[in-house]
Amino acid sequence: MRTGRLLVVAAILAALAGCADSGSTPPVSSSPMSPAVPSSEVGTPGLPAPPIPLPGEPVPAPDDTVPKQAEASPDAMLTVTDIRLSRHAGFDRVEYYLGGPGTPGWSVWYTGRAVQDGSGRELGVAGDSVLEVRITGSAYPFDSGVSPYAGPDPAIDPAVPGIAGVYRTTVFEGITQSFIGVSGDERGFTVSTATMPNRLVVDIATGR
Repeated sequence: MRTGRLLVVAAILAALAGCADSGSTPPVSSSPMSPAVPSSEVGTPGLPAPPIPLPGEPVPAPDDTVPKQAEASPDAMLTVTDIRLSRHAGFDRVEYYLGGPGTPGWSVWYTGRAVQDGSGRELGVAGDSVLEVRITGSAYPFDSGVSPYAGPDPAIDPAVPGIAGVYRTTVFEGITQSFIGVSGDERGFTVSTATMPNRLVVDIATGR
């Protein structure tokens, strides 16, 4: 009986040794892992990204007056260093030049009253319509280490009659508040950013 058991054990061990020699380890694929595909979504999920004009193609004029907003980057500590106005085919442009790290966010809309943050004081703004511009990700100059805008307030340019004036107020709780006086009725506008140097850009349709 004992001899029979030993024979059975020997047979099992021989079978296991044969399996090990047959190369039963699963083969490892030589194909590299596919890299993650970056998402092409820009802006609000579910909405298509705005078309980008091709080089040499005219920039389309703004065509809607709905409020616009976007978030600042987490590292933003920006100070307005300059305000510039310019005229283009179909629209006028206001550029807020920014110093400091990060990318600005914004909230821009037409308002019936220009009320200053903090004080609650109503400001007199030239023009027939008023765009309120709030630049988020802002910082006081002593925090950003950047010298602030010290030019005319309001900023005006006779070559840009569609803009009655750009009024800069103050930084309050991480937001720079500004008002753009627009000549005529409320017109379509767009808001975007530009780099080298860092800028917040507001384009306002002229209707011509």
